[in-house]
Amino acid sequence: MDAALLPNRFQSWFASRGWAPRPHQLQLIDHLTLGHSTLLIAPTGAGKTLAGFLPSLVELERRGKRKPGQPGYGIHTLYVSPLKALAVDIARNLEAPVSEMGLSVRLETRTGDTPSHKRQRQKLNPPDILLTTPEQIALLLSDPASDRLFASLKTVILDELHALVTSKRGDLLALGLARLRRLAPGVRTIGLSATVAEPDDLRAYLVDQPDANKRALSHVVEVSGGARPDISILESQERLPWSGHSSRYAIGDIYRLIKAHNVSLLFVNTRSQAEMLFQELWRINDDTLPIALHHGSLDVGQRRKVEAAMASGALRAVVATSSLDMGIDWGDIDLVVNIGAPKGASRLAQRIGRANHRMDEPSKAVLVPSNRFEVLECQAALAASRRGDQDTPPLRKGALDVLAQHVLGLACADALDLAATYEEIRSSETYRTLDWETFERVIDFAATGGYALKSYDQYAKLRKGKDGFWRIANPKIAQQYRLNVGTIVEAPKIKVRLVRSKADGRRTPVGRGGRILGEIEEYFIDQMVPGDTFLFSGEVVRFEAIRENEAYVSRAKTENPMIPSYMGGKFPLSTYLAEGVRAMLANPSSWDQLPGQVREWLEIQRDKSVLPTRDGLLVETFPRSNKHYMVCYPFEGRLAHQTLGMLLTKRLERMGARPMGFVANDYALSVWGLGDLSLLFSSGRISLDELFEEDILGDDLDAWLADSSLMKRTFRNCAVIAGLIERRHPGQEKTGRQVTVSSDLIYDVLRAHEPDHILLKATWSDAAEGLLDISRLGELLARIRGRIAHTQLTRVSPLAVPILLEIGKEPIYGEAMDSLLEEAAEDLVLEAME
Repeated sequence: MDAALLPNRFQSWFASRGWAPRPHQLQLIDHLTLGHSTLLIAPTGAGKTLAGFLPSLVELERRGKRKPGQPGYGIHTLYVSPLKALAVDIARNLEAPVSEMGLSVRLETRTGDTPSHKRQRQKLNPPDILLTTPEQIALLLSDPASDRLFASLKTVILDELHALVTSKRGDLLALGLARLRRLAPGVRTIGLSATVAEPDDLRAYLVDQPDANKRALSHVVEVSGGARPDISILESQERLPWSGHSSRYAIGDIYRLIKAHNVSLLFVNTRSQAEMLFQELWRINDDTLPIALHHGSLDVGQRRKVEAAMASGALRAVVATSSLDMGIDWGDIDLVVNIGAPKGASRLAQRIGRANHRMDEPSKAVLVPSNRFEVLECQAALAASRRGDQDTPPLRKGALDVLAQHVLGLACADALDLAATYEEIRSSETYRTLDWETFERVIDFAATGGYALKSYDQYAKLRKGKDGFWRIANPKIAQQYRLNVGTIVEAPKIKVRLVRSKADGRRTPVGRGGRILGEIEEYFIDQMVPGDTFLFSGEVVRFEAIRENEAYVSRAKTENPMIPSYMGGKFPLSTYLAEGVRAMLANPSSWDQLPGQVREWLEIQRDKSVLPTRDGLLVETFPRSNKHYMVCYPFEGRLAHQTLGMLLTKRLERMGARPMGFVANDYALSVWGLGDLSLLFSSGRISLDELFEEDILGDDLDAWLADSSLMKRTFRNCAVIAGLIERRHPGQEKTGRQVTVSSDLIYDVLRAHEPDHILLKATWSDAAEGLLDISRLGELLARIRGRIAHTQLTRVSPLAVPILLEIGKEPIYGEAMDSLLEEAAEDLVLEAME
């Protein structure tokens, strides 16, 4: 079988390394030879990436070199990655076997970091293998030359497929694949993933869907085995915090872990945590170990230097966000440290796989919980890992704002035949059930902006010709589309430029010059005045001034710099891990595996109140400081809890309980007010069953959303993706305030005059599925029906301490936050433990 599938030079290359091709690698060649699109599910270190490229490399080797004067072949293989860093890393790792085998194969990367002159050259003289991202595919497909560029395309490789398909980027990619299948009939797709909860979702995503009522599936190759990871939870001798997310208590333990290993990769969940942790490690780095920082807001040059240094073994540790948690193949990493709870079993498996990137050697990882509840979540994740369970989200239904963007992109390339375009779009799994009426409304939106906006020329982007085909209204629309393509709508950012300061403390006049450190969110800089200090790019810097779209900073020394915060950086707690935490709380016999501090905390909770049950809801009420509190423990994640807290507050207000506010975290929520909630519940004046009735998701939710700023923010994102509001123009970019003002005005107009507008429909869908987590909240309310337990207390319970510490928390940065939390915790803990 080897001889039949692998040319001699491939067999010789494997033999020279003491390797033999693995069965799944040969199976994939066999499947592709027969024209079958295939999903490969294999554990980390099983050679998934090489397996994905082998069919293409074999075909390109057999094709031979291009003869002088012969026209170029065009792109043979597209490799699509969810991360820029992954595309660059794969290119670096793929160049070695291509060079060592002497293959006449040209491969290049194309991401948002690729210089524009190189991207232009790639369209004229494309490589054999192009490693890229979903956004770049959309850009290429909007080019009138896309039919020529992709005519010879044979294979599309989708790496980390599970991460691509569960977001709007996955919707954009699905639509791009549908167009590629039309431009290059017979193109085969390969999906690669190590963490798959529902394989059939990914198999359907990979292939053409000719029948809306019957799901087509790709072939699948599944690899079992692999060494079980070595995962432990840090047991620090320090006092474990009741609340907070900094893990500052464990800095000394983390540093000792770095010293005890050759190369460590430290994952955090947010960029602000990355900056804080990196600075804290350098503060105690008496051995001057080479430690680096990596996250998406840093300058691309700095990120590439860190990646290259890590690959060459020049670093002992890298502090990173999810910018490095997929696919990076650095075999020398012998420890992964996850700071904070992982929030999902599959995310943990993904991150752990970065250590010992070899199938037959165990990956080693240490989890560092930031607070007591996170200890329980870490234990649930550890149990899931030992069982090999996955909790990747299900495949999403295609978003309408993404569809509007895609339709405009297709029109930039060529005139649209609506009937043919509709069938093409429905051939993708995520848009398979799209009905003709909705499609027509999307076209009408792209053509006029919709009924309420059609009198404004700037929203008219498509026109129907006499031949019945739809074309862009003028060439500038194509230029604007290409400047604004994509589905990632980040908070407005400005560049951070480092300038010098004189040794005597007098700063030089602010002028041009100095290197760019990266980008920071506009709203954070807006809060600052010259002289304020903050952490960025691993340094303490002083804010000097803003010039045009750049923030000028200089190096500084201070004990308490601020830490930039970034919008939307936190991961939601997965449903699977939430269920594991509830099961652990309800089963005291499982507490032996918990640290003594946590075990004592739960035991005192059991003595002074009651424990939450696995399927029910514990509601505690108690007075404190002239207010009355209700604390609930759903364990369904911050998003669902915030929505529920808002709805409960509205309903309690109507019931006369005089609520004043609420607060939520991943594990619990609390509502407080002036009315005696204990008396209201115990007397029967307010029924808990009625308070938590499922109809709370009906009129109460609609009434709140009607005037909610959350809906306006969601609409703004949808409007940017759909092209209604354009952030970027040639030579300039709108500020965040300009975008907000524009979108708010349009939102109010549409609500008043066209409430069924396609973008309002997209906004509601986004809010329901994402920000509000309504489906998860509905499942919670159904689960607890008839299982609500009310406990009337005279004081705060041990389990309620963490959520009460969230109340009134101000954005205080650095050590001041920890000090205030510690003082507040002392009072609450004494009260709860008495």
